[in-house]
Amino acid sequence: MSDALLDLLKDVMSSPWVYVALFALAVIDGFFPVVPSETAVITAGVFAATGEPGLVPVILVAALGAFVGDHVSYFIGKSSVGRFRRGRGRGAFDWAAKALAERGGLVLVIARYIPGGRTAVTLTMGGVGYPRRLFALFDALAAGTWALYSALVGYLGGLAFEHDPIKGLLLGLGIAVTIAIVTEVVRHVRHRRSAKPPAPAPDEDAPAPLPIP
Repeated sequence: MSDALLDLLKDVMSSPWVYVALFALAVIDGFFPVVPSETAVITAGVFAATGEPGLVPVILVAALGAFVGDHVSYFIGKSSVGRFRRGRGRGAFDWAAKALAERGGLVLVIARYIPGGRTAVTLTMGGVGYPRRLFALFDALAAGTWALYSALVGYLGGLAFEHDPIKGLLLGLGIAVTIAIVTEVVRHVRHRRSAKPPAPAPDEDAPAPLPIP
């Protein structure tokens, strides 16, 4: 079974159509996050360690696909701006607009590494009318670093198990999952700390406690 799977993966990865597939998966994942584009890029990185496909083309097409997909998500959010401004979504809209105005670029780059976070942020940035040129600038950084990271994680796994790409793929996916979990835990801890209410200030008009005899 593993030999058949390995032969199939080798056939797919040695085909020039693999670049078209990687691009398409990255585009769709930008606005439909159930598509496993990161897994596909990691897999391509594993086999790039054996020579096919090329590592640099994998990084380039994955980055370009992610960039295009994020812009599709941005424009979907922009076309739904009225929904953000009305009813129950108004408070979230106002909060997102303030947060993105303060640290929009950082939010976009970090969200690239949070499962489902990339789509939520790009939709919101379109919905709150975040400047498109700034969005494109920060998204180029986010998509480029994501593609580089995903491909290199797979490539390192492929180098570690040069004669057993399946183990290299498992290692690469394990590294990616571990990093995603650590990122999510850190984000959750920071969110809980920032959500703690400040300690109440002492009441100056309150009477001083009586001394204990």
